[in-house]
Amino acid sequence: MANTHVPAKGTRPEGVDSEVDASRKVREMFTRIAPRYDVLNHLLSLQFDRLWRARAARQLRAILANPSALVLDLCCGTGDLAFSLARTGPARIVGADFAHPMLVRARSKSRRVPRRSGLSAPPVMPFFEADALRLPFRDSAFDLVATAFGFRNLANYEAGLREIQRILKPGGTIAILEFTEPPDDFAGNVFRWYYRNVLPRIGSLISGDSAAYAYLPKSVARFFRPRELAALMASLAYESVDHKVWTFGTVALHTGIRPPR
Repeated sequence: MANTHVPAKGTRPEGVDSEVDASRKVREMFTRIAPRYDVLNHLLSLQFDRLWRARAARQLRAILANPSALVLDLCCGTGDLAFSLARTGPARIVGADFAHPMLVRARSKSRRVPRRSGLSAPPVMPFFEADALRLPFRDSAFDLVATAFGFRNLANYEAGLREIQRILKPGGTIAILEFTEPPDDFAGNVFRWYYRNVLPRIGSLISGDSAAYAYLPKSVARFFRPRELAALMASLAYESVDHKVWTFGTVALHTGIRPPR
């Protein structure tokens, strides 16, 4: 059977049909689930989310090893990717997200980040409240922009990639860690069944928000397949675009380079 999957141009939670409404509804959703967000992330992923972030950080070690590098964790949520990046190297890390309650938790957690060797105090990690499609950073500011499980929630994917490219230095790196629909094999079908039937029920029970955890599997199903996202990145002039698929095809890490001037 031919593959008829058509990726969305941006996330569209149920009941919305515009970018503005989609952005508002996603912000409201993550605001509601912020108190249980970390617990559910770790529980529902069977702790794999920690491993995926750590593995992504290791893939980016060459940049993170540079103490003068400036790195942005975009759509940072409660900061778990930022902390994984900070544990991997001495690069300067900042985070940005548009859901204020998520940032409150990120800032609280940042005070408990383990000290880096040779430092007398934990690193100060600033977190900014900002929309990923209209970031408050200057052009060519960052050596690396990384995002984990947040890019899928943007109201306009192409606009998001262009905004990331704007704030990257020439030669800077983009890294997108995101869920993807697994292949049609036994392991993929088991994951699909879990993600569509078990995850929403547990998420709803613990968070009290059935809509949020019904949205998650639907957003993954509508999102790009790995080769589709890679093709979009290449079409927007990112160079050396690559992707790696992990854990039975359920998660993908995409990387690319902003072209030198």
